[in-house]
Amino acid sequence: MALVQACEHLRHRFLLVLLVETGMRRGRRWGCGTTTSSPTGGSCESWRRDNTNGARAKTVDEHTIPISAGLVRLYTAYMFDEFAECDSDYVFVNLFAQPYGRPLRYQAVHQLVRRLRKDTGISFTLHMLRHSRATDLLRHGVGVDVVARLLTHRSSTTTSQTYIHLDLDDLRAELTRAGARPPEDPR
Repeated sequence: MALVQACEHLRHRFLLVLLVETGMRRGRRWGCGTTTSSPTGGSCESWRRDNTNGARAKTVDEHTIPISAGLVRLYTAYMFDEFAECDSDYVFVNLFAQPYGRPLRYQAVHQLVRRLRKDTGISFTLHMLRHSRATDLLRHGVGVDVVARLLTHRSSTTTSQTYIHLDLDDLRAELTRAGARPPEDPR
């Protein structure tokens, strides 16, 4: 992915891959807590708390989201190579500017997005990554109820009506898979 390759720091790569893979909301990711791992993958825990950076998770419940082994490796590299000496229970903190060790603020992340847009020519928002994840999961056969749960939606209706953006090719492919596609015109 061009956006990840354009990142200068592991923190930024980890942030983008985390968003692409999980579809997390911004308030949840800024308050992100621990990550656990196993040989097949891991999980990322997030909870609602009063964050010193002003970020606020939309949902009250604690959530544990599955993540890939590759994302766990990226997290581990970030923790050892960049975060190493930082004493914070936040994952995303200031490491390259003052105040060192404090949770990232929205403006720092918006600056990253602006730089990545300029460097890659890709017009995107971090929230677009959330919508893309929902659509991609559905395209790969993940049920809308599971997608809703991963995105921490209370209702799968929100997921299907707002977050999933299927096109005509998606509809054709699903009709073909289900054996419900009309026969081709023999002409």
